[in-house]
Amino acid sequence: MQSTVQSLFQPYTLPSGVTLANRLVMAPMTHLSSQPDGKVSAAEIAYYVRRSEGLGLIITAATWVTPSGGMHGSPGAAADDDIPGLRRLAAAIRERGAKAVLQLFHTGRQGTRTGDLVAPSAVPEAREGAAVPRALEEAEIADIIHAFGEAARRAIATGFDGVEIHGGNGNLTHQFFSPLSNQRNDRYGGTLERRMTFGLAVVDEVQRVVREHADRPFAVGYRLSPEERDMPGAASDAPDEREQPGITMEDTLAFVDVLAGRGLDYLHISLTDFRNPPRRGSWGGRSRLAILQERVGGRVPLIGVGAVHTAEDALEAMQSGVPLLALGRELLMEPDWVDKARSGRSADIRTTMPANGCERLSIPDPMWQLLRSIPGWLPFEEK
Repeated sequence: MQSTVQSLFQPYTLPSGVTLANRLVMAPMTHLSSQPDGKVSAAEIAYYVRRSEGLGLIITAATWVTPSGGMHGSPGAAADDDIPGLRRLAAAIRERGAKAVLQLFHTGRQGTRTGDLVAPSAVPEAREGAAVPRALEEAEIADIIHAFGEAARRAIATGFDGVEIHGGNGNLTHQFFSPLSNQRNDRYGGTLERRMTFGLAVVDEVQRVVREHADRPFAVGYRLSPEERDMPGAASDAPDEREQPGITMEDTLAFVDVLAGRGLDYLHISLTDFRNPPRRGSWGGRSRLAILQERVGGRVPLIGVGAVHTAEDALEAMQSGVPLLALGRELLMEPDWVDKARSGRSADIRTTMPANGCERLSIPDPMWQLLRSIPGWLPFEEK
């Protein structure tokens, strides 16, 4: 298998000209370890440094573009005084050979640092005790779109190699695309095409800023959840009636057709398991990753992710034809995954989380507590 594994370590050049040393990506994962004001902390830099060696690309945790659109403990890129910390983070990743991409997001109805909970419509999340958000005014939507561009400008200024627009996992961009959370009847909602408007406007604004400010190859990617329930920590992969009428695979295929014509560097498909087929409809048993690769893989590179633990898993996922593969939970448990796979020590790859992993594996304490709180998300070893 060793000669086959080496296919994971071939270089790859994105459409913008950013060249990755290999096909392996660190998936963005919430760490809740930034400083209270959203400034980058020493703990989060240490977390990335421990995992940067040997990867082609590191995508950071979701970074808020406005204070009201951030979570407590998440990093921010909403003001120029965030630049010094972001510069240190980008340099720490790049010094170890990986390219660094800053993921940008707005929480929407998922939460807020400021007490002003907003969403496309006044529809709460489908969970007990969820607060009812305030529906955004059109002028506020324009301000948020502009804020994505400003955050991209800061990413350019701080030495990142690109940005990823987070359009999945239930955040504001996902909320605008979902008919569950978007019940507007203006240009931002009401039909499938109008539900695409916000995400596409963010893409256009970020790309405008890149054209204006980047003096080097700079990548722009977009992450999306192909169905409504593609959320980290979901207890089941089965349909949930509370999520009707949510995002369907047919909706996503229409959206990626449009995104594929937008000149993006990649689409990042957020999945719990790359093998799983769509939850609804008849798709011949094919996985969502394979369906999407078949639909747009010839027009825009795809990053696949989800339940890639061993080198064998990685090779299986690559059989779908995707050129890039992201490792998430596995890099938490095994920061040396790349070295072990590359050197023929795949059998030594750890696929469980040691009880002392917080300190041993440079996982910040807030992230450790979060991981422990999600049943079944990681297989923890007990003392």
